[in-house]
This record gives sequence, structure tokens and C-alpha cells, in this order.
Amino acid sequence: MKTIGVIGGMSWESSTEYYRLLNRHAKARLGGHHNARSLMLTVDFAPIEANQRAGNWTALGDQLADAARQLERGGADLVILATNTMHRVYESIEQAIGVPFLHIADPTGNALRAAGIARVGLLGTRYTMEQTFYTGRLRERYGLETLIPDEADRADVHRIIYDELCHGKVNDASRAVYQRVIEGLAARGAQAVILGCTEITLLIKQEDSALPVFDTTALHAQAAVDWAIKSE
Repeated sequence: MKTIGVIGGMSWESSTEYYRLLNRHAKARLGGHHNARSLMLTVDFAPIEANQRAGNWTALGDQLADAARQLERGGADLVILATNTMHRVYESIEQAIGVPFLHIADPTGNALRAAGIARVGLLGTRYTMEQTFYTGRLRERYGLETLIPDEADRADVHRIIYDELCHGKVNDASRAVYQRVIEGLAARGAQAVILGCTEITLLIKQEDSALPVFDTTALHAQAAVDWAIKSE
């Protein structure tokens, strides 16, 4: 199988989940003692988070483009970015490398269309929920109407990601907050919910949700492995 290059560390809690899912899916596909061929470059999240708050997306694009180039030099045949939020700068990454880049929204968009979903709720960081780099791609490429929580709920969803999940803290009270937010999206007509931050999978599983769950972390990892096997 081809080698998957992963830009990780945003946060490392979700990057460990990516590593587990990549290898689990490769084993499921190939059997025996197989696992995924992969490289991971783990960035330091602290300066990235600071630049996010400052809105310094140009610097962030430069940093992640450099990470992608390092992975390509190391032998990656495909590059993935193990975070939804930083797909805000995916064009900088894509333009920096000669190997394919798999955008995290695409496996999710394909899965939603295959399931016949037209209107979907989105949970993620403020950047992912409020800016257009993610919802716009889902609308333009997959014809999906995306609903986001109201301002107060967006603040809660964002805070729980950065103050808890990025530090490996999984709290029942926070799960209840997310469940309430999901129920609110369902009441507004959402047919499903996107876990649009790679940490949310640590907190919310299908059994926790009033709506069908589309987990971007799992879908992204699966699509990367499928590509690596098919392209061999």
C-alpha cells in the first residue's frame, strides 16, 4: 500500500485517534498482520492556537505547507491534515506538494450524499462553524445545507473543544451540553450531525446522539487508507 503522510498535533489527542483508525482500517481491509504505511509530523499546537486566535492564517498556511513538504520528502504518497479547523489553509498545503492532498470535508460530503442527507448540523470550533471554508465546500461540491448552533451554543461547543478535549478531558457534563445542542439542531430540521472537529469523536459516539453521526475523523482516516490501497 502507498504511504499516508499525516500532519498531526492539532491536538495530539485526536492525532492518536487518527493513528489508531488508520491502522484498524488497514487491518480490516487487508487482514492478517497488515497495518497502514504512514508518516506523521506532529506540530506544536501552542503557537498554532495562538495564531488562530490572532487570525494570522497566512503564517499558519506557511507552517503547515512546510510540514507537508517534509512529509513528501520523507516518502508520503498522500498527505492528510488531521484537523478540521486548519483546512482553512488547505490551499497553501495543496500548492506546496506534488502528491495528492485529501480534504477532510470530501469523505464526509460523499457519505452524506450517499445517505440521502440534504440538511445537516455542524459541530466544530468557532472557526469551522462560522467561517465559510468548510460549509461553503459542503454546499458547492455536495449541495448540502449546513445548520450551525446559535451563538451561545457555538461558544460552549468551542470552549469544550479547546479547554477540555484538546487536553484529553472527557466530561459527562460536556457530553450533555453537546447532546442538547444536537437536539436543538434536530428541532431546526437537521437530518444528521457532522462531528466537524477531530476531538469531538472522543466525546460523542452514535449512541450519544439524537441524530445520525458523521464523524469526520473516522471518515477521513478510512478514505486515506482506501486511497492508499487502491493506488498501490
